[in-house]
Amino acid sequence: MKIVILGAGQVGRTAAYQLAREEANEVTVVDTNEELLRDLQDRLDIRTVAGHASFPTVLETAGARDADMLIALTSSDEVNMMACEVAYTLYRTPTKIARIRSPEYTRHPKLFSAEALSVDVFISPEQLVTEYIERLIRYPGALQVLDFAGGRVRLVGLSARRGGLLVGQALRSLREHIPNTEARVVAIYRNGRSIATEGDTVIEDGDEVFFLAGRDDIRQFMAEMRKEEKPVRRVVIAGGGHIGFSLARQLEANNQVKIIERDPRRARKISESFTSAIVLEGDAADEELLIEENIDSCDAFVALTNSEEANILSAMLAKRLGAAKVMALINKPSYAELMQNGSIDVAISPQTITIGSLLTHVRRGDVVQVHSLRRGAAEALEAIIHGDHRSSRVVGQRIEDISLPEGARIGCIVRGDQVIMAHHDTIVQADDHVVLFIADRRHVDQVERLFLGETAGRR
Repeated sequence: MKIVILGAGQVGRTAAYQLAREEANEVTVVDTNEELLRDLQDRLDIRTVAGHASFPTVLETAGARDADMLIALTSSDEVNMMACEVAYTLYRTPTKIARIRSPEYTRHPKLFSAEALSVDVFISPEQLVTEYIERLIRYPGALQVLDFAGGRVRLVGLSARRGGLLVGQALRSLREHIPNTEARVVAIYRNGRSIATEGDTVIEDGDEVFFLAGRDDIRQFMAEMRKEEKPVRRVVIAGGGHIGFSLARQLEANNQVKIIERDPRRARKISESFTSAIVLEGDAADEELLIEENIDSCDAFVALTNSEEANILSAMLAKRLGAAKVMALINKPSYAELMQNGSIDVAISPQTITIGSLLTHVRRGDVVQVHSLRRGAAEALEAIIHGDHRSSRVVGQRIEDISLPEGARIGCIVRGDQVIMAHHDTIVQADDHVVLFIADRRHVDQVERLFLGETAGRR
């Protein structure tokens, strides 16, 4: 697939890195910053073009005429929308995706209808990150909570902890511990490495466990993996920007919310928009301020400023002062991995969260949802199976007879209104929604060919 990416910022670079690693993709990146482009070209097998992303001559040079997909990820909503418009008008580029940050645009869906702007799909990283954090707050103890099948099924990642009833037990005892629920452990990482998830696999303290379960069964299963944590009531948010503001709006109806914003004008402006949330003017890394605001009684501290260094420092300080759980927005993947293994409970990577929305439109076949996991090393996807026993290699087959690559597992099948946790004798049928976990995303192409057919075309 020929893909043109506009913008070499954090999200654009992550998209280029993820997509260029797949052999079937030819990636070109456009940006005005030639230094960034040179750095990208040194690291990846891609083309780069220096220039303004929405100029026709620049798009022509980048290959928009022959491109299968254009992904506009610059920091300007207007440039992204105009680039999609130019690509469609001049080159009829089949798929056009735009990053749209401002709610002034996204709250009006008619702008992106077939008769309006030539944007096939718009993504809002800020909205995706807000929803991601909200789910983490709703399920204390989780490292990741991801939706499939319209939210009926969720993939949850957590660290198993001593005191959980299943810690020290084999996976086959899962049904004995939770007889009235259905869940499926799809991956276990021990000391950073994936291990087999067989019936005799024993869960150990510190294991990172990923499981699929129905929305209503998640809390009960989590309680088996670690001591149950009390619901989050008091939340302190550092940073009143787009994400901090949106998160506070989402939470204030059911939580006690405080926002710490250092810009006086921004603090005054957002304070007028809340019903019950409290806005404090100040520095979230100010120890005296945190003590004064009783940070030791805070259930969740979420650092969401524009500076990842400030986020790391304020989260570490809040943790030292007694905050029960701390999260920090961290752009650099190396920082995120380092911090999450230390004093920060959850490192939030906007790029990892956003890339899944892009991959949904790149994957072959009828893919409904894609989530990138473990800093992009793993992937979970939901795909619709088409065909019959003659045209498909999986329709009519039992799961145990499907030759999946190492580390790939079918977690569950959604069939109409039914959610069926996958067992060895479960038979795949046409039109099933299959949720797969792929521990090593280098096997994605192999899984696509198996489930979606050798002759499946690109969308």
